[in-house]
Amino acid sequence: MTIGPRHRCEHIFSQDTKKRNIRLFNMLNSDESHRCSLSCLGPLTFHRHAVGNKVILSEGCRLAERKGTSFNDGLVFSSREVKIQERIRLRVEKVLSNWHGALRVGFTNVAPSARCLPLAPMAIPNLTDIPSHWAAPVPESICQAGSELEFWVSHGGTMTMCVGNDAFQHKLLRGVDISQPLWAMIDIYGQTRSIYLLGSKKREAFHMRRSCPAPKRLTSPDIEHQSSLTLDGNYDGCMSCLDMDVPTDINEDTEMGCVVCMERTVRVTLPCGHQCLCRSCASRVIHDFGVCPLCRQEIRHP
Repeated sequence: MTIGPRHRCEHIFSQDTKKRNIRLFNMLNSDESHRCSLSCLGPLTFHRHAVGNKVILSEGCRLAERKGTSFNDGLVFSSREVKIQERIRLRVEKVLSNWHGALRVGFTNVAPSARCLPLAPMAIPNLTDIPSHWAAPVPESICQAGSELEFWVSHGGTMTMCVGNDAFQHKLLRGVDISQPLWAMIDIYGQTRSIYLLGSKKREAFHMRRSCPAPKRLTSPDIEHQSSLTLDGNYDGCMSCLDMDVPTDINEDTEMGCVVCMERTVRVTLPCGHQCLCRSCASRVIHDFGVCPLCRQEIRHP
């Protein structure tokens, strides 16, 4: 069948829109890092699939909580490879009083995506008895609610930790294999109930590099039907580097599909005027990013 001029234009527009939607969908759901600038280390969250049996992730995969009454099954990993001297920053959110022992931190050469579920119940000794895993316990006195700590591995393979703004550095262990990629490994163990991933930083010769800032939890009375939206998932990514062309010649009667899931019909009007999200995806984009996926305007009350 021969495609006429009008239908050919519609066909080309449809193909371009589909490619753009796929690019956005892949970026929002990818664990690959990006760079906002030379000083950006890329987004850093907990890996959304490689988690212990009792772990629940929320806040854009930055809050990890061990549910239930047990002391184990609380393993989590970083969503991407971490660099030598990149300081992983954590805050203890909740603690329990009925268990001994606390947080364990470490590194591994085994990618989280390559792990079989269910995960081992404990980092020590279940994983540390296996090559390419290194972990050390954090003293209970340090792991109190509100405590912040950083841990990293040096160019010599030494894992080090410091607490809060304290300049004193605790050497935890030696012998980390830095010749292969590294992922951070954390065990929400014992009295530690939940932790929040604050991000990471790495000092260079003349400046400090940091991971992408955590997205703010934003709500807006300007979002149509927002009160009826439900959070049914989290994105592990960042939208600050999207390079998308916003179509300007869409017919008002055209029924567009959601630019994220590409399945459900657009139902939400953002404050910037764009109608590009279904209700379910709008909830996740607002919660995890707080910006329009097309123009990147912040979603907030004027």
